[in-house]
Amino acid sequence: MTSGVRTVSVAERRARLAVRHHLALSARSGSVADVVTDLIGLHGTDPASVYLAAWARTCGVDRTAIEDALYAERALVRMLGMRRTVFVVPAALVPVVQSACTDQIAERLRRQLTEVVREAGIAPDAEAWLKEVGEATVRLLADRGSATGAELARDEPRLRTQIVAAADNPYGGAVNLTSRLLTLLSAEGLIVRGRPRGGWTSTQFTWSAAERIEQPATAARAELARRWLFAFGPAPAADLQWWTGWTAGQVRQALAALDVAEADLDGTPAVMLAADEPVRAEVRPWAALLPALDPTAMGWRDRAWYVGEHGSALFDRSGNIGPTAWWDGRIVGGWAQRKDGEIALRLLEDAGSEASDALAAEAQRLREWIGAARITPRFRTPLERELASL
Repeated sequence: MTSGVRTVSVAERRARLAVRHHLALSARSGSVADVVTDLIGLHGTDPASVYLAAWARTCGVDRTAIEDALYAERALVRMLGMRRTVFVVPAALVPVVQSACTDQIAERLRRQLTEVVREAGIAPDAEAWLKEVGEATVRLLADRGSATGAELARDEPRLRTQIVAAADNPYGGAVNLTSRLLTLLSAEGLIVRGRPRGGWTSTQFTWSAAERIEQPATAARAELARRWLFAFGPAPAADLQWWTGWTAGQVRQALAALDVAEADLDGTPAVMLAADEPVRAEVRPWAALLPALDPTAMGWRDRAWYVGEHGSALFDRSGNIGPTAWWDGRIVGGWAQRKDGEIALRLLEDAGSEASDALAAEAQRLREWIGAARITPRFRTPLERELASL
């Protein structure tokens, strides 16, 4: 670790958001792949969020260009990653995320699903049976090229085996094995989600076989930490631990492999890349409408410096953030799409007339870009629900 503590102000952190997250008008990109690379990944649990997060950071990029990057060029891949969350990441980064985060998740998922099969009494050797069904499913996908879960279950009847999901949850009950096993196989890097059946907001994905590229986990974690520090640093090491889902020991190991410096964030100890320099570009105040689960809004555990006092209106009980309105590096309100397609915007503080006018213009730009589609976040938050019902 480089000696000397570097003081980084909130203003500097917000300037980094403007440039490195492509949020200022002057920093918007013409390439969705470049945006995703610079942010490491876009949250992909809610399919619409991928498109809206890309829209907010690009100029002249339409839905077709985003779809092409995902499904024609395969420059972007949807995978289970940090914190057991679905992300869209650059194809070149898949082996890093797989080794750094997803392999550990896959091990837990296989143990859990094996126990479910064992408790259900489906086969004398639950582990062997599950392995056999998984291998048969991957072979089917290799032969077919792509298929939905329902199509695979017609060809492999064992996928229709009934298991109990979320037995301790009032919404749990008997379900087919299909979804759980496909999630497991994708976490193991054996299959990958492809083009959905339906529009750009659909969750009915097709699947295809994938080829794993092995990478040592230690090196992968160091590389992921390096990328996160450039995109989201300086920040407390606890934020990196939260974002990745690693243990404290894994975070220390990853940072020890990098040339990092200590930083002071208004009295909070933090780390940053030693070679990182302040953002020197002059950035005008900027407005942005970001979707639910946007990577910027979900980039840190400690969010006080950009969320302020608005957390109760913007987050659900599980910590998922809804659609947000930003002005010059901080959240000043939220937005939602009404049933008639209009974008309802509400500021939660007086940010001034320049901010109000700029955000209203962004709302109109978003309305035109969305067109006839209707967007309902997967995780509803108090302000979003209220605005959507207006």
